Amino acid sequence: MSGFGPRLREERERLGLTQRVFGDIGGVEPNAQGKYESGERTPRADYLAALAKRGVDALYVLSGVHTPVPLDSLTVDEDRVLALFRRLPEADKRALRHLLQRLAGEASEREVGQVRTLGRPVIFDDALT
Repeated sequence: MSGFGPRLREERERLGLTQRVFGDIGGVEPNAQGKYESGERTPRADYLAALAKRGVDALYVLSGVHTPVPLDSLTVDEDRVLALFRRLPEADKRALRHLLQRLAGEASEREVGQVRTLGRPVIFDDALT
C-alpha cells in the first residue's frame, strides 16, 4: 500500500478495529477517521501518538517502513508463523487475522469457564511444517 491513508487503514484493519473505535482511540469523530484514511485530511501528531500507545505502527503509517522488531524478542514459533504469514496474499492474511481473533476470544472465554469448541481439535504446530 502506498500513501498515508491506505497505510492507516491497513493498521486499523490489522488490529481488527472499526473506524469508530479507531477514531475514539485517536480522539476524533468517525467521519474524520474516514477522511484520514481516504487522504482528504492529515491528522495531528497527538492523534498518532494516541494510536501508537494502542499498538499502531506509527513509523509505518508515516513512512511506509515497519518498525523493526528485535530478533531476540520473537520465539522460534513466532518467527516461523510471521515468516509464513508474510508470504500469504492479503485476502488470506485478513482471513487468518479473523480466525486468530476468534480463537483468542474463545481462549478468553475458556479462562472464565465458558467452554466453546470448534468441533475438532486444532493442532497449530502441524500447520507450520
